[in-house]
Amino acid sequence: MRPKEIVVGGLLTALALLIPIVFRGYLQVYIPPFSATLFSHVPQMLAMVVSPAVAVFVGLGSTFGFLVTLGPVVAARAFVHVVWGVLGAILVRRGWRLWTVLVALLPVHALGEALAVLAFGFPVSVALLQVGVGTALHHAVDAGAALAVARVLGTTLASVALPLEPAARRR
Repeated sequence: MRPKEIVVGGLLTALALLIPIVFRGYLQVYIPPFSATLFSHVPQMLAMVVSPAVAVFVGLGSTFGFLVTLGPVVAARAFVHVVWGVLGAILVRRGWRLWTVLVALLPVHALGEALAVLAFGFPVSVALLQVGVGTALHHAVDAGAALAVARVLGTTLASVALPLEPAARRR
């Protein structure tokens, strides 16, 4: 990893840890096993633009943040962020635009979190309807926020922050 990736990854991981802690009970919906903390996916979505390794670290940071605040069921759902984050980072590296990656990952994210709660004994109907549909809506809202942040970072901090162009186009 390049030093810039380490720094940006550290900052995004810090945000992924802080968002569930700071926004607990504030900007958060919690109807077990579903929860939605506004902007909690944004660091993960931005990490995909940096590298697969950064996506892993940010996903693990999010997992730990939710483990501390909402327990193992929500932490298991947050661990799914590692999977779709790495998939997204690979797609970005292959030249996909961020918005198309976020659209393509919505069903992966929603289905992954629905499957995660099944391991805790929740019925399939709750997993698919409450968690799956809820996660899809939450993903869509946070994707809009991530795209807005990426646009701002891309135009104002292009030389020192996130490399928002895919690796194939940077040469």
